[in-house]
Amino acid sequence: MARFKQRDIISIRHFNKEELLYILDLSKHMEGYNHTDILKGKMLASLFFEPSTRTRLSFESAMNRLGGTVIGFAEPGASSTAKGESLSDSVKIIDGYCDIIVLRHYLEGSARLAADVAGVPVINAGDGANQHPTQTFLDLYTIRKTKGTLEGITVGFLGDLKYGRTVHSLAYALSHFSTEMYFISPSGLRMPKDCLEELRQRKVTCHETESLLGISKKLDVIYCTRIQKERFADPVEFEKVRGVYRLSKAQLEEMGTKDDLKILHPLPRVDEMDESLDGTDFAVYFHQARNGIPVRKALLASVLGAIE
Repeated sequence: MARFKQRDIISIRHFNKEELLYILDLSKHMEGYNHTDILKGKMLASLFFEPSTRTRLSFESAMNRLGGTVIGFAEPGASSTAKGESLSDSVKIIDGYCDIIVLRHYLEGSARLAADVAGVPVINAGDGANQHPTQTFLDLYTIRKTKGTLEGITVGFLGDLKYGRTVHSLAYALSHFSTEMYFISPSGLRMPKDCLEELRQRKVTCHETESLLGISKKLDVIYCTRIQKERFADPVEFEKVRGVYRLSKAQLEEMGTKDDLKILHPLPRVDEMDESLDGTDFAVYFHQARNGIPVRKALLASVLGAIE
């Protein structure tokens, strides 16, 4: 699909259903793809102003596996921002050293700003509590791979829905697929009103609740997220909701769930999901993380024009 060539990937809202499915199909192709030189001579600049393990390393792994090379940094203290350089100036300089930029930044809108000033494509690897589009692609890929479809399923989003950029992106993407959604969170961490309004405008059936009780048997997928301490301005407010949810094998068995329920989590987990789940058929979150490789291979190859 030529429309991906040299395209910025800033928000999942910029992609229609056809384009989402194209990337998912290309990702499946990339799982068994053995050509390791299609990005030979191409360079990725990996700019991470916030901590990351899975996103940063899977992007770098994907680029290396396709024959490209990587430059960059994993913390802002290693860049000239520590000297007061603006993000705009940093991007203007770095885009002269590379063919594509992957950016994670703590400010909402930072990826859009970078794309506006860069001469090379920019991929948003997370901008504050706003968007994380490549995580959404691999979430969709994982759901379709484990459930067999994206159409007509019921998904429960559990945890921090206010600051959870992965939740915002995934909910919007799933709105293309006749998905029923349950948003399960403490009252102070509810899904933002503008997100809910947009989903309802798209004819999505949405429900809000503070508990899994009474709805667990309805869910095909639980998308669990951690309470993000780093997003709270007041530590006291964080302590009020810390540990409010803790999914466990015993809890799910007691409440009752569908036999083919799948649990996803963008990771890292802290105390919201017990390790007793790891060996169950419910748990697909480690597979989900590994799916970052074929998905990001697909995105890099298509944006850099190596595959159409």
